[in-house]
Amino acid sequence: MPKQFDLLIFDWDGTLMDSAGVIVDSIQRACVDIGLPTPTEHASRQIIGLGLVQALQALVPDLPADDYPRLVERYRKHYLGRDAAIPLFPGVVDGIRALHSSGFQLAVATGKSHVGLSRALDTSGLRPWFCATRCADQTHSKPHPAMVLELIDELGADPARTLVIGDTSHDLLMAANAGVASLGVTYGAHEAASLHPHAPAALLDSFDEVYAWLDANA
Repeated sequence: MPKQFDLLIFDWDGTLMDSAGVIVDSIQRACVDIGLPTPTEHASRQIIGLGLVQALQALVPDLPADDYPRLVERYRKHYLGRDAAIPLFPGVVDGIRALHSSGFQLAVATGKSHVGLSRALDTSGLRPWFCATRCADQTHSKPHPAMVLELIDELGADPARTLVIGDTSHDLLMAANAGVASLGVTYGAHEAASLHPHAPAALLDSFDEVYAWLDANA
């Protein structure tokens, strides 16, 4: 079968890297540090995928504006102390390399900062396989379509031949807002029930299933 897609845009946290648990724990610890109640795991997972400041504002909307920088600082302290040890999901290294070898253009659209993603690309060894990236501190945060549209423009891609792969409703809504197809994964931050309404082409339970689906259908 001829390929349906040329450009595959991957989310990072919860899609390629098994970081949702560390993110949740870092959010909870940061809130405790500044005297806030500990948010639930569910509430903390719901804001994964947004830019950090936007995510914390959504999680604790009543916090005085002057206190957000302190909350951000505490989150970064807890997260950065562990981020180098966070693993990729099983199958990611071989799968990403194989997709690149198959002729797909691979890109990343993430709520991470540019510095954070750059560090993760180097630590994971995945940098050689991705031709472009967009981060939340470079453009509008998800679910705004800017990340996808800017990557399409930069790479000269066709929106009709572009696929977004992500683990949160923010990823899939970003894809819908950009007018491109999406693929949802259920092993990250959001449950399948929150992904299904955004009409992904499929919902998959492991990265090995993602690769198999792309190999057979993309």
